Amino acid sequence: MSWANAILDDFVMRAILAGIGLAFAAAPLGCFVVWRRMAYFGDATAHAAILGVALSLTFSVSIFMGVMGVALVMAFTVSTLSGRGFAMDTMLGVLAHSALAFGLVAASFLSGIRVDLMAYLFGDILSVMPRDLAVIWGGGALVVALLIWRWSALLTATLNPDLAYAEGVDPRREQMMLNVALAIVVAVAIKVVGALLITAMLIIPAAAARPLTSTPEVMALLAGGMACASVVGGIRAAWIFDTPTGPTIVCVVAGLFALSVTLGQLLARR
Repeated sequence: MSWANAILDDFVMRAILAGIGLAFAAAPLGCFVVWRRMAYFGDATAHAAILGVALSLTFSVSIFMGVMGVALVMAFTVSTLSGRGFAMDTMLGVLAHSALAFGLVAASFLSGIRVDLMAYLFGDILSVMPRDLAVIWGGGALVVALLIWRWSALLTATLNPDLAYAEGVDPRREQMMLNVALAIVVAVAIKVVGALLITAMLIIPAAAARPLTSTPEVMALLAGGMACASVVGGIRAAWIFDTPTGPTIVCVVAGLFALSVTLGQLLARR
């Protein structure tokens, strides 16, 4: 079947819409992850998603709610323990891998429930159903609305915490806003790209847009455009080469990053 015919199939179109819904939310949020050097924090939150999946299946609740709940607990735990004698990277490493290990062990104890761990680790975008689309687009819209609402305050707190205090902005409150947005993105992304690839979709589009832009707003928009293009290109490449869809999407956006860095260096020399 040709790509032109395949794109008209319901499951392919749902996959594209799901990926674009995630890209619109993850890419602008990823800009703040890059600016604040929160990559490891995003990785820790994504790893904790597997524990959320296991708890959701154990207590028969929504996967979205379970993952988001565990992601929020991770965010609050990190915020509470930061500055109490623990190095941030060490603490995040301990929490990330502990949550992932406990999640995998908990999933092995689920009797009578078949758990496709590969789908949750690496995503299964081609199995997205209309109900999943509603969750992804609803969560994505909530994140975008939150970023638009707090954009100025978030930028100020990111650039200079002291200036933020002078302007009546609480940097810790803005950090918590970002943590909530990150938890929502992780919850909606686990079906699309899986826990191990969520951080890539947060960081790589933003990093790819950075060398080509001069303002935060343009960087966020360009990152979103690159992420959307990567989704469509990745799904098409996976269809042509019969490769795993989630990892292929990340490979495409990684290629865009390499191209962006090269182009940025050429422009700097000129």
